[in-house]
Amino acid sequence: MTAFAALLAGLVFGLGLIVSGMADPAKVLGFLDLAGAWDPSLAFVMGGAIGVGLVGFALAGRRTRSVLGQEMKLPTARHIDRRLVGGSLLFGIGWGIAGFCPGPGLVALGMGEAKALVFVLAMLAGMGLFELLERRGTLRRRQPA
Repeated sequence: MTAFAALLAGLVFGLGLIVSGMADPAKVLGFLDLAGAWDPSLAFVMGGAIGVGLVGFALAGRRTRSVLGQEMKLPTARHIDRRLVGGSLLFGIGWGIAGFCPGPGLVALGMGEAKALVFVLAMLAGMGLFELLERRGTLRRRQPA
């Protein structure tokens, strides 16, 4: 049942990305083009997502188990460190260059978008590189002060 619920949630998320136009990199790049033909529609999509997320996390924070009976595992980290800032910068740069982030990239790949294939392969390569460096201990973690 958990796998079915995850599949259903993924399908609804993907459908929402398609309907809102967020699987189209031109739409995302139009939002990021503040000096040109700025398209504010992504701000409304993000605002709606943040609103739904706030309600969802508020409700989830009051529970110890999910509706399907699984243990709730909510994030506990509250500090901002170099790794978080660096990762955010890399994410933003990649988003600005490609016009995709992971969710819309996978949806566009499923729609047969050739640019999405390049993005997803680069994303997987980056994830693999991170994992390799993490295992070797090349990436240092700092404990919060």
